[in-house]
Amino acid sequence: MNLLKALAAVGSMTLISRILGFLRDTIIARVFGAGLYSDAFFVAFKIPNLLRRLFAEGAFSQAFVPILAEYKSKRGHDATRDLVDHVATLLVLILLVVSVIGVLAAPVLIYISAPGFAAVPSKFDLTVDLLRLTFPYIFFISLVSLAGGILNTYSKFSVPAITPALLNLSFIGCALWLAPYFDPPVLVLGVAVLLGGLLQLGFQLPHLAKLGLLPRFRLKFNDEGVWRILKQMGPAVFGVSISQISLLINTIFASFLVTGSVSWLYYADRLMEFPTGILGVALGTILLPSLAKHYADASTVEYSRLLDWGLRLTLMLALPAALALAILSVPLISTLFFYGKFTLTDLWMTREALLAYSLGLLGLIMVKVLAPGFYARQNIRTPVKIALFTLFSTQIMNLIFVFILDLRHAGLALSIGLGACLNAGLLFYHLRQHDIYHPQPGWLKFFLQVTAALAVMGGVLWFAMGGEEVWLKGGIVSRVVHLSWTVVAGAGAYFAALTLFGVRVKDFIRHGAK
Repeated sequence: MNLLKALAAVGSMTLISRILGFLRDTIIARVFGAGLYSDAFFVAFKIPNLLRRLFAEGAFSQAFVPILAEYKSKRGHDATRDLVDHVATLLVLILLVVSVIGVLAAPVLIYISAPGFAAVPSKFDLTVDLLRLTFPYIFFISLVSLAGGILNTYSKFSVPAITPALLNLSFIGCALWLAPYFDPPVLVLGVAVLLGGLLQLGFQLPHLAKLGLLPRFRLKFNDEGVWRILKQMGPAVFGVSISQISLLINTIFASFLVTGSVSWLYYADRLMEFPTGILGVALGTILLPSLAKHYADASTVEYSRLLDWGLRLTLMLALPAALALAILSVPLISTLFFYGKFTLTDLWMTREALLAYSLGLLGLIMVKVLAPGFYARQNIRTPVKIALFTLFSTQIMNLIFVFILDLRHAGLALSIGLGACLNAGLLFYHLRQHDIYHPQPGWLKFFLQVTAALAVMGGVLWFAMGGEEVWLKGGIVSRVVHLSWTVVAGAGAYFAALTLFGVRVKDFIRHGAK
């Protein structure tokens, strides 16, 4: 399996989903703006979405995939199928209980996650209603994650990568055509979340059936593999998903700031997640099964080389993404969101958050690559210690940036980014200290080549963008056209410069473990 081709395939599928996600957010911004209704929905959706990232995509995937890869490699199809059956059955029972508790405890959860909303009873009650609609999403999306982990282990990367597009299509359809039938109309977004979860699960099940791994209801509490996964999951919650925990705490801080702060952070976060998803999630997805296979086969040299490959790709692609987000902040926000009820103030406030987020983009993506270096080895303890220290440090930064330096919502975004950089730095340090990763020759030359290409790209973007006031005028077509050729010009200049400075695509062709 050519990992570069796999990365391109996963990245392409993720790109389609992200484009639909931006279309979704553009429609939500146009219909609901950045005020009471959007704040209520984003807080309500953040809770099940956080649980998805913590348990479904985070701790569960990192605990499940290495053990599943071990079973596939060493124990054969029948044992692997038994493991899938037992894990799926237990997961369904747990998720049913969690979903019921979440719906019943919605007022408590909102009070904990957004205590500032309690001062406005109508806002608090609406957020509770939305949470009760969205919370069962965790049931569907956790099973989607189980299916995605199985498919990724069998190198069927494209199916899980395109699956999130169905949620975005659900949002778009419901917001455009069903909103008038709800009072208030924002409740339709809660229905869209539920429908999207059901569509995603339904899409993946036939692909599991083709592998002969469609789960059967078989409860076995004493299954060895199930207990190994459960033991890994608890601490992995902190190790993999520290940035998501920080985002939830940021919501608590933001709920005490002016109305709109939650929405400004959300829209900036969506822009930041574009490169994070296409590169960070895609790299982590394709690296984990191969790293786990190398570990199971005791191939320490190949393990280290694969990590080096991932880190070089991250540096080469994440740095230009961060620079582009900073330079093109106004063009991006105006093109995607500056319509309808999304005001000029909303644009400038979202820009502040995006600039702060861009400073930490490299760290956020590096974590997605470095963390699998530990989890593929079923090492949970080290990332957990790092994550706890990072979480504590991030909250100290929140207090300093928001209450002492008065950076408001932008301070919350800055703490997330800097916290991710700290997390990545410590993960890298311990990979080296534990003698897991050995950098391959040529890193200094490669860094200088990337830096020179970044300078070229930055200049092209700056001149192609023009003045920021240009982006505040005109309609969506002129903005999309201008932004499209600006991005193409910047990307073209960057990769042309890399080629000129000696970086070749063939240098990154690598085959994963079979």
